Amino acid sequence: MARAALLANTLVCLPTGLGKTFVAAVVMYNFYRWFPSGKVLFLAPTKPLVAQQMEACARVMGIPARHMAEMTGGTQALSRRELWTTKRVFFLTPQIMVNDLSRGTCPAVEVKCLVIDEAHKALGNHAYCQAVQQVISNLLIAQIELCAEDSPEIQPYSHERQVEKIVVPLGEELVEIQNAYIQVIASLTKTVC
Repeated sequence: MARAALLANTLVCLPTGLGKTFVAAVVMYNFYRWFPSGKVLFLAPTKPLVAQQMEACARVMGIPARHMAEMTGGTQALSRRELWTTKRVFFLTPQIMVNDLSRGTCPAVEVKCLVIDEAHKALGNHAYCQAVQQVISNLLIAQIELCAEDSPEIQPYSHERQVEKIVVPLGEELVEIQNAYIQVIASLTKTVC
């Protein structure tokens, strides 16, 4: 999958735990090496995911930490402006990309690689759509690498998951709120009928 993503614009679909982050890190590292003045971006939908993916990719990639930056809602616009000029590999939320594209601080022409984590969330008015929809349309995705949990090629690497359902009873305060809610709903349904 990494080879496919290096050779063509690729959508990678894999079950959890089977290496999407590794594929992203390999691709990002190669683009970092191929384009010494280019920018490499990794978009994740939430601040915790941005931090998690930056840490995971940093473990796999040979990119010096001094070339990487994390940008989320806690990073001030002036700081981001400086980061865009001094760093090469960015881990950020789509909203930050939207904001910085609209301000003209994100150097879009210098972006050589764009990884979109949780791409299935690019629906409706989500910032992914605002930031990336035009880019996705222009990328002309040429390759889709897809493996379902039951795909034969990943069976040796898949592990059986066991799901245990634990029902926790509501506390006294929540039971009171639930009862009040039920009474409100009941009174509304009686007036409608």
